[in-house]
Amino acid sequence: MTMTGYFTHRDCWKHEMGPGHPECGERLDAIEDRLLTSGLGVALDRQEAPIASLTDIELAHGRIHIASMRGLSDWLKEEIEAGGPSHTQIDPDTSINIHTWAASLRAAGAAIAATDAVIAGEMPNAFCAIRPPGHHASRHKASGFCFFNNVAIAAKYALERHGLQRVAIIDFDVHHGNGTEDIVAGDDRILMASFYQHPFYPLDYVHSTASNLVNVPVPAYIKGTEVRDIIERTWMPRLEAFQPEMIFISAGFDSHREDDMGQMGLVENDFAWITQRLMDVAKRHSKGRIVSCLEGGYTLSSLARSVEAHIRVLADV
Repeated sequence: MTMTGYFTHRDCWKHEMGPGHPECGERLDAIEDRLLTSGLGVALDRQEAPIASLTDIELAHGRIHIASMRGLSDWLKEEIEAGGPSHTQIDPDTSINIHTWAASLRAAGAAIAATDAVIAGEMPNAFCAIRPPGHHASRHKASGFCFFNNVAIAAKYALERHGLQRVAIIDFDVHHGNGTEDIVAGDDRILMASFYQHPFYPLDYVHSTASNLVNVPVPAYIKGTEVRDIIERTWMPRLEAFQPEMIFISAGFDSHREDDMGQMGLVENDFAWITQRLMDVAKRHSKGRIVSCLEGGYTLSSLARSVEAHIRVLADV
């Protein structure tokens, strides 16, 4: 019996943005600890994430953006050798260290390798425990803790390298996946569906009205029952009509009610319910094929419990 894939790499721990930053390696430690103590880890097919090729990253990002990230990394190494700073800022809350470039390539590589494995039938679905996250990275810009858009790269990869005709991207992070929207808006091969707290970060983003988007703003303090109703009314009819051949998930668990990064009211059972509804769609239209990639989730306890709930449904255990 094939098992749900679990893709990660130690390079993803080494990227960090300074003391006290919420997007930190301890997030992955919390997930690993939960998998160990719950016993869920034995039900997973653990895989080491490879390095993504720049050609594949170019499916979602411009060459200048990729080159600037690499150049910043090289410059920072020279600065450190000369006694300079250990980090350099991208925006007010996003910075890189000398390990960010490798971690970003591993994160994108995990999503790509998981896509290959799931399409090949080596595993029914996969979860990528990766950082940095990706859904705020637009075609030409890093922002919001994100450098390369892992899910958008993987979705484009499935279309361009494997010849799929239709894929869906689902995003349940508390923040809008503005980078993903920027990359996929107007590409009718991709249906993007999300909910996100609004008004909230990124406040300056101008939302697209492209017909392939089902991005639903919701108010702060919304409860899981209301979110489930929104999903049934807005996402599900479009997913059923679209009949995706594969589903990609931007799995952001900062929409949990205990997470300090947002003010939404979801709990573990809501993430399990959302995952099951997506599994239902995947079974009908996608040969069960799902690749899920970690996005947000910054209160360690709720993050770990929510990831466990999400993976339990993927693994059917």
